[in-house]
Amino acid sequence: MQRPPRWSLHRPVALAREAVVGIIRRQGRMLVIERGPAAMLSGYWSPPSGRVEPGETQSEAVVREMQEELGLAVRPLAKVWECLTDDGGYRLHWWTVEEDGGPLAPDAGEVGAMKWVTAGEFLALDPTFRGDRDFFHNILPTLGQPAPGTAGPTG
Repeated sequence: MQRPPRWSLHRPVALAREAVVGIIRRQGRMLVIERGPAAMLSGYWSPPSGRVEPGETQSEAVVREMQEELGLAVRPLAKVWECLTDDGGYRLHWWTVEEDGGPLAPDAGEVGAMKWVTAGEFLALDPTFRGDRDFFHNILPTLGQPAPGTAGPTG
């Protein structure tokens, strides 16, 4: 006798939408945001991220999202990791980026607060997402240092 299929609260991988995460580093620290009142899952700490729009490449999406959320011009360097969101609804593509200069000007609806953190400091924040914790614990330490000439963590 054949068993019925097992159901899951998670979407099948084929149905997951695409999203990008910007890895912005200065002097051994990475920028994270507390999601603002207009953002999905407001109050969670995470790196800046957003959806890939139809017809848009991942690198185009990371440039647009960093501009929209942070007012920051960036240049994508490399995709370094991917994972599913905790609910399986999105496949996150993690990109290292280089800042093209200018101050951070966060969108108040999208960003409640910002911090430059080490991996250990991020792991102490609450609430955070499981996939983000995996990145800070397992992936970030393997990336090495950002390119020389990157500004310090002011701004």
